Amino acid sequence: MMYPGEPPVENGLIPYLGCALQFGANPLEFLRSQQRKHGHIFTCKIAGQYVHFLCDPFSYHSVIRQGRHLDWTKFHFAASVKAFGHESMDPSDGYTTENLHQTFLKTLQGEALPSLIETMMENLQSVMLQSSTLSVSSTEWETDGIFAFCYKVMFESGYLTLFGKELGAHEDKGLARQEAQKALVLNALENFKEFDKIFPALVAGLPIHVFKSGHSARENLAKTLLHENLSKRKNISDLISLRMLLNDTLSTFNDLSKARTHVALLWASQANTLPAAFWTLFYTIRSPEALRAATEEVNRILDSTGQRANPNGPHLTLTREQLDNMPVLDSIIKEAMRLSSASLNIRVAKQDFLLHLDNKESYHIRRDDVIALYPQLLHFDPEIYEDPLTYKYDRYLDENRQEKTAFYKNGRKLRYYYMPFGSGVTKCPGRFFAVHEIKQFLSLLLSYFEMELLDSDVKVPPLDQSRTGLGILQPTYDVNFRYRLKAQ
Repeated sequence: MMYPGEPPVENGLIPYLGCALQFGANPLEFLRSQQRKHGHIFTCKIAGQYVHFLCDPFSYHSVIRQGRHLDWTKFHFAASVKAFGHESMDPSDGYTTENLHQTFLKTLQGEALPSLIETMMENLQSVMLQSSTLSVSSTEWETDGIFAFCYKVMFESGYLTLFGKELGAHEDKGLARQEAQKALVLNALENFKEFDKIFPALVAGLPIHVFKSGHSARENLAKTLLHENLSKRKNISDLISLRMLLNDTLSTFNDLSKARTHVALLWASQANTLPAAFWTLFYTIRSPEALRAATEEVNRILDSTGQRANPNGPHLTLTREQLDNMPVLDSIIKEAMRLSSASLNIRVAKQDFLLHLDNKESYHIRRDDVIALYPQLLHFDPEIYEDPLTYKYDRYLDENRQEKTAFYKNGRKLRYYYMPFGSGVTKCPGRFFAVHEIKQFLSLLLSYFEMELLDSDVKVPPLDQSRTGLGILQPTYDVNFRYRLKAQ
């Protein structure tokens, strides 16, 4: 029943499901057609839940700033329980008193970044150059799928950066030791892939027992992340060691539940970074201008510190300051993420309230209603981004080749124009580390390797829509490229 002053409702054709199928098939087209029909805000019934979609970017701040009336934690905590199977991390549910948001800010931002960057830089180069993950030579080209390549290199490096290495993997250069370490990571990678496939279904509320292999994959991951196993590893990140401490001191979780909270962090650290690395590398290799501009920027920074890339020499280092001073790489990554991100920013109303939009209209929102922002509407808006489906590596560079922040709609400057990481308090706490690791990955590839597409006219693979709402979409198929070490 709609009351006066409430947004217009679209019930859809099927009772209960409502608009879920149309939304799921092509969210962008569905929301655009509803927007043409109803205006800036409208309500869809999706799987029994009324969701208000707000489509006017000038009104986003009224949702992002409405901390008093809107809650974002309920939804995220509930989704995590459904997907990972631990007890609720919401302090109001009584299993833990940890403030997870504070834990993340303390261990993934600010002072915590330099050591994460340094560890990741080491791990990336070990995986690329010194391990059996890639077979590299300076004479022979090696062929691989770009997604498969990114997956291997980034997963292993990221896993070791967060969860450390097995004790003794270094001191004892014994091959058996290294093989065991390698097997553990490869195993984790296979289990992660298997579990990640069913993730959208779990968040949608399907019970995990329906998925035999996905379920056992999640449990295998949890077993390796039990505290008794983690305590035998060294160089564990501050994030994981603090989470272990707080699990042990502030929660009533049992051992398996504690391990499952770490599976949640593994997923959060990889699930969007892997496809983001793919799209960044794919678009960079595919665009000669991007490749040239990125290579120049990386060379300039290495030259300024007197470093030379030599696969047999000392590893390259890039500091946080250097990584933060790469406007070209920034733009290359942003543009790749603009084209591939499909996150849903969700808030739940804590009480009835009036939502005031930018055009001075106000709407009644009821307690427990969901308000959603779908930034892809913004990212693909031809008025904000000319020719929005085309990759332009320098889209986020101004005339001085520095970061561009002025984007307009209806002649007005936008406050929100790029939102792959969510918004306001729900902004991904690991976003700085994520962008740094993609920059490191790209910088190292450009420094050590020659790379080219097998087919230089290859089409851009379509986005896999099955993960819409969850972040960066994967390609529906992989694209082959070849690489070899640069001649020294």
